[in-house]
Amino acid sequence: MPDVADYEGYFFDLDGTVFLGDRLLPGVKETLALLREKRKKVQFLSNTTIRTRRQCQARLHDLGLEARLDEIVTAAYVAAVYMRERSPEPTVLVIGEPALATELKECGVGMTSRPEEATHVLVGMDMQFDYAKLHTAMKAVRGGAQLIAANPDPNCPIVGDVIPDTWSMVKAIEAASCVEPAAVVGKPSAYYASKVLEWAGLRGERCLMIGDRLETDILFGSVNGLHTALVLTGVTTDREAERSPIRPDYLWRTLEQFVELARPIGYSDKINSRNTFP
Repeated sequence: MPDVADYEGYFFDLDGTVFLGDRLLPGVKETLALLREKRKKVQFLSNTTIRTRRQCQARLHDLGLEARLDEIVTAAYVAAVYMRERSPEPTVLVIGEPALATELKECGVGMTSRPEEATHVLVGMDMQFDYAKLHTAMKAVRGGAQLIAANPDPNCPIVGDVIPDTWSMVKAIEAASCVEPAAVVGKPSAYYASKVLEWAGLRGERCLMIGDRLETDILFGSVNGLHTALVLTGVTTDREAERSPIRPDYLWRTLEQFVELARPIGYSDKINSRNTFP
């Protein structure tokens, strides 16, 4: 296994890894400044379906972190690319927040609100999910539309709470329609990994995936040939990490531990207050 500072690519989850709510997590700014200084490849890989890539970019900027749009990958964006690549003329019924429909539209994917017209039902987190939406999605799936999950996240951490995420809506539609999802697009899927590595131009063994979820971030890395680091700043506790069969290569309480490990390679104490590109 390479030294922690010797990877070519560093892939970061967002919620629970880089930030939590409107708060930047410990060690993040220093970690990114160090990687930028060493001209490492940095990507932000999120399973979010409630923000577009541009919204994620703006959120990072507001927290003092600069990122190019092509460095940001979300489950919503990957789902849109998946629909465009895997189906000749998809007509998608969307269960989700406006960001999911926005990414589909920007990728040129057709959408409908009529269940009889749908070739696919694409599900993301939907904070307005109700009986009517469940009924519409069920009718589309029972009528032959493929059920596609944008990610397998059952819940999402927020400051002081945890809220239902995509998989909660997917399982409701599955139960009502008696049809299992045809595909799960977000982390830890092989499709998501293949697109990220293609866009980064790197091999999996030269990359480190850093995240706070064992069942998505760490599993994503381990099943797709990436090395992994779990940070205990999000949903996973140290006790859960100890008991899980999913084992990261590194376990850090915060990203401050990465900085301490990487500092001998040429860390500068004169880090700009804003993370910038080399």
